[in-house]
Amino acid sequence: MSSAATPARAAPALPPGPELPATFVPIRVDDGVRASAQRTPDKVALAEGSRELTYRELVERIDRVRTATALGLGLAPGEHAAIFSPNCLEFIEIVCGLAGAGVAPALVNSRATAEELQFICDDSTARVLFVHPDLEETARAATLNSVGEIIVLGERYDRWRQTARPAAEPSTAREWDTFSIPYTAGTTGSPKGVLLPHRSRSLTFFAMAAEFGCYGVNDRALALAPLYHGAGFCFALAPLFFGGFTEIHAGFDPEAVLTGLRDKHLTSVFMVPSHFRAIFDLGRDVLDRARPGALKTIISNAAPLPQAMKARIVDYFGEGILFECYGSTEGGIVSDLRPADQLRKEACVGLPFPSTFVRLLDDDGLEVPAGEVGELHSRSPFMFNGYWNRPGETASAIRDGWCSVGDLARRDEEGYLYIVDRKDDMIVSGGVNIYPREIEEAIGRHPGVAEVAVFGAPDDRWGQAVHAAVIVRPGTSLAGGELLATCDHLARYKRPKAIRIVDALPRNAAGKVLRRRLRADAAGAAPAGGGA
Repeated sequence: MSSAATPARAAPALPPGPELPATFVPIRVDDGVRASAQRTPDKVALAEGSRELTYRELVERIDRVRTATALGLGLAPGEHAAIFSPNCLEFIEIVCGLAGAGVAPALVNSRATAEELQFICDDSTARVLFVHPDLEETARAATLNSVGEIIVLGERYDRWRQTARPAAEPSTAREWDTFSIPYTAGTTGSPKGVLLPHRSRSLTFFAMAAEFGCYGVNDRALALAPLYHGAGFCFALAPLFFGGFTEIHAGFDPEAVLTGLRDKHLTSVFMVPSHFRAIFDLGRDVLDRARPGALKTIISNAAPLPQAMKARIVDYFGEGILFECYGSTEGGIVSDLRPADQLRKEACVGLPFPSTFVRLLDDDGLEVPAGEVGELHSRSPFMFNGYWNRPGETASAIRDGWCSVGDLARRDEEGYLYIVDRKDDMIVSGGVNIYPREIEEAIGRHPGVAEVAVFGAPDDRWGQAVHAAVIVRPGTSLAGGELLATCDHLARYKRPKAIRIVDALPRNAAGKVLRRRLRADAAGAAPAGGGA
């Protein structure tokens, strides 16, 4: 079943082709990169280590991927592929080339297990899988029912791409067609494919350029967040859309980040809170020696920045640089706290992003007054089309054109927003979203477990760490460390750092487990069990 046929793709009625004005030009991500190449074809667009691509080379490779996808692989518009890779130059060209052919790629976490990779490929009905050679063993261990071909990056991929001619005809993709499908977990614990259209991605780039002021032709960005993540890919591609430069880091090394920012004269970087913690763990001599000089914009997202960390960032990198934005893969960037407010507005996520409307609603759907907590709903041109093949969950997330991912927030008298809790108890560890249900089901498979609750406990390095509280069945003796083995099939970042054996789980009057109380208890007690 193609994405074009799913209820999740339903959106406000679009005019049919004949009614579009003659001057209508669709907004497509790959065309933005192509326009940059027309202006400065010989300018270096992308770099990864010693490898570089000019705009001319990048667009030629994108167009060859597009042709090889349509003619060589026989994939039709509306079908899907998947990419399983850490950050690399090829990631950008594959995603743009596939999307230009109307084939949306599912973006798989590069730390996924074979079981998790299999689920996403099967769920997305991916016809072909592009895999990094470092991850080929994991890919071969998965049972990929829908995948007809695995293309390993390197010589095999280069031959496949080079045998195709660069596409000469215009792209067939429409601006509301899906550009990419990052996967995110839901409240049920099952990963969901988020359908991101060309239009929302392209317009997000324009809003980012207006808000952050760091995506001009002379700007140089560092992309170190994972490209499989919606935000990571967005912040890596925005510079290319406007003719700038992006330096890709395959992994995260805090000292290499600082020296790269300094030596490459990079002007912007997107980081999550755990990146900053690792940087400030470096010795004072390293921090002083590697202090960047050209950096003018730092953007933080994915998890809240503690106020003390903000003060350190401003002190080290300078004033007028740090932006902290809030959003979701589904809703895009929703709000932003600008540099002038970083130390003035504590625990704040700022004002609504350009072209974005925000409402805070109570359980009856009524707007709450300033100071009171409500569920945050947003409406903007940056939102997703829906979840792949999940019309019910799409309907829950998008109501009357407004998007909510279940976050609770309040607004102060100046209109600034504050996220106070995550309604669905999502855990954010190192900027990665983790949902308890999947882990609870894994632990609950142990015959000695009667009940289990998974929650995020405060962690100085990662923001939150996965913890579990377990009630053991009568007559059974279990240690926390023994239960860790039940999560071996999960990606490492999802495995509990500690498991506590308890007599009872705290609940409210309706019987719902109070994870907030579990988090508070974990913050003040030593765990009974090993860490992963």
